[in-house]
Amino acid sequence: MEILIFILVIIALIVVHEFGHFLAAKWSGMRVDEFGLGYPPRALVIGKVGETEYTLNWLPFGGFVKIFGEDASLDKLGMPNSFSSKTRLAQALVLVAGVAMNMLFAYVLITGALVAGTPRALSPEEAAFARDVQLAVANVLQASPAASAGLRPGDVILSAEDGHFAFSGADPASFTEFVANGKGNVTIALSVRHGSGEEETVFARPETGIILSDPSRAALGIEVATIGIVPVSFGSAIVEGARLTLEATRLTAVGLWHFFFGVFTLSADLSQVAGPVGIAGIVGSASAQGIGNLLALMAIISINLALINLIPVPALDGGRLLFVIIESVIRRPIKPVVAQALNGIGFLLLILLMLVVTVNDISRIVG
Repeated sequence: MEILIFILVIIALIVVHEFGHFLAAKWSGMRVDEFGLGYPPRALVIGKVGETEYTLNWLPFGGFVKIFGEDASLDKLGMPNSFSSKTRLAQALVLVAGVAMNMLFAYVLITGALVAGTPRALSPEEAAFARDVQLAVANVLQASPAASAGLRPGDVILSAEDGHFAFSGADPASFTEFVANGKGNVTIALSVRHGSGEEETVFARPETGIILSDPSRAALGIEVATIGIVPVSFGSAIVEGARLTLEATRLTAVGLWHFFFGVFTLSADLSQVAGPVGIAGIVGSASAQGIGNLLALMAIISINLALINLIPVPALDGGRLLFVIIESVIRRPIKPVVAQALNGIGFLLLILLMLVVTVNDISRIVG
């Protein structure tokens, strides 16, 4: 099921991207020969509207748009409805339209996630009418009993017992009191659910001296918070969705900058990067946690897809956009053989990076 959800998510994100190219090309008066779901070989022709064939292809990982004359070598006659016969501005608009559509889609997804509701920290007043209220680990002190027991931020504490008393519920103050009652003389068994969805029982003995502001109190070394789902009204979600989309875009851009800077300086930490295998697992976990989580994750992937496509590397939209800018400066087309060679090199580099990240994904799972 996780693989199926992952494939559907990737198809949706890439088809949205290609639909942006499609709309901009049509609007610019370019001839679109084919809009394909999946990648060739072709399975069947769904239909034809005007000059555009709509096809279904055998490799179900996205889609593509075939614009007439996009490859300058195919446009020797200079047809007026071809890509390369249009102005540089029109070409640039077509190239950035996919990115723009992914950003718009991310905004729609984040707005939908807010309306559907996603888990977040709650005040006591909000907890009274929220749904799926739980007690979650917000922070874990290093070298604390909780850290030694394997507790991590994001874990949900389902229940706890120390042989004399039992705790259940989602009130942080009550949990803190329960832990302190043992005065560090008993081991607590905590039933927890990790972010992956796995449930287990871990054991930890509270210690004194961990909390600097209250060194006499026995503690595990965790900060807990009440989380739950409080749907946002549609009107508020429209405004808040825009703010969150901009913030997510800023954070993603910063993260990508540091990553690719690390790639070029051979200092990138690939353990923090997820490839197709890792993303499939993340998507599966998000879908299991509710539609709001899945929509939010799709939005983040869509923003990543948009920004990565803007990188000026041949074979990406950003690389092709760089070609258009260069051609507008030198006032002549780049030789097709040069453009094709650079695109080929760029494609090979992207495949190599994807293989390295995928191997890293698999090693994390196996290890």
